Amino acid sequence: MESIVRVKDGEVWADDTGGEGVPIVLLHPGIADSRVWEPVAPALAERHRVIRYDARGFGRSPAPTVAYSLAEDLRAVLDHFEVRRAVLVGTSLGGSTAISGALGEPDRVAGLVLLVPGVTGYPWLEDPELTAKIGELAQAGDMEGLVTLSLRVWAAAGTAPDIEAETLLRAAIPAWFSTYGHLTEDPPAFPRLGELTMPSALLLGEKDQPRTVRCNEAIAAALPDCRLVRLSDCDHLPTLRAPETVRDLVLEVYARAV
Repeated sequence: MESIVRVKDGEVWADDTGGEGVPIVLLHPGIADSRVWEPVAPALAERHRVIRYDARGFGRSPAPTVAYSLAEDLRAVLDHFEVRRAVLVGTSLGGSTAISGALGEPDRVAGLVLLVPGVTGYPWLEDPELTAKIGELAQAGDMEGLVTLSLRVWAAAGTAPDIEAETLLRAAIPAWFSTYGHLTEDPPAFPRLGELTMPSALLLGEKDQPRTVRCNEAIAAALPDCRLVRLSDCDHLPTLRAPETVRDLVLEVYARAV
């Protein structure tokens, strides 16, 4: 069932399949909205309750007008659906949100599945040259340049025409700018990863950016109960490149956690 969920000074679109048991909560990346889960969500929903939502400014969620925190919005969504305990599945920015949410309320998180995740407090993840190039293209109003750059950087495993990846990226790019100045980074999580003792798994793509691969290796090493999965033909969009592997990994962690 689709819902509009109130978050602090705003709202987000969400979908809850309903059902019994501990739900699986899906958190999308910063290069796509919740449609990125389409190759995976239906299979998960066959036996489990699945909740997903669009972060502010993405997909069907309005752009923010005030400062906000992704971890706080996650908490508001869980509260709205009266979720006491969940398995969090986050990809890229959604992975960072899942980690921050788990540190904030560890008893509420039964398990973590992290797909090519980011994490706050990791000092070598940002690429200044890439950030500058995105800024140049944005100032020039060059949407096609931004799409081409994004496909090269984050969708390197795709083959042209990579229609699905391009559609998701093109829809997500406006959110980069509508959220700028409003999104408040959650506190540094990387130094605290050792506190997250729940069952977890991390999937990294060998065709992802080298900075992200190194960050993912460091996250997996720091989590006490984490299985690292490496995919040679995967980039920053694992739900598109390897949906069956993602599905199986989620179900594996769910079985360990619940």
